[in-house]
Amino acid sequence: MRFSDFVLLLNALWFGGAFIQFSIAQRNTLKILVPREERGNPIAPTLSASVAFLGGINLPIGLLSLYLLARPPFFQAIDAQLALFLFFAACHFSQFAYNLPVLMRGGRVGVAYWPVLKGPMLRIFVIDATLFVANLAAVLPLASRS
Repeated sequence: MRFSDFVLLLNALWFGGAFIQFSIAQRNTLKILVPREERGNPIAPTLSASVAFLGGINLPIGLLSLYLLARPPFFQAIDAQLALFLFFAACHFSQFAYNLPVLMRGGRVGVAYWPVLKGPMLRIFVIDATLFVANLAAVLPLASRS
């Protein structure tokens, strides 16, 4: 398996998992984002329903990763590969970057935000950072060929 195929597989698994977490397991996500004592707050169900949109965004990105593993004809062009790996890198970076301010504030502050340095959010933070770098690394050999 080529490195780029491995990275595409990781992208598909990660974005597919995000779809499941945010769209199918909304209640579980609410438990991560909202402290137990605030789950009775009237805004909590709205937050839970809102994260489904995040899952909806992740699903097509994961499906695109799976599709590209089949090496469709248009994906053979170096420019298309560069563009798509940079796209995936941007997807991971955006998720990583939005957690940085929360981390800099110290994670959960009272009932606000979420704990970036423990539990599922730490895993999300680290995996998005790692896959951001992996997608950029997949670009390097392609960039030298274009």
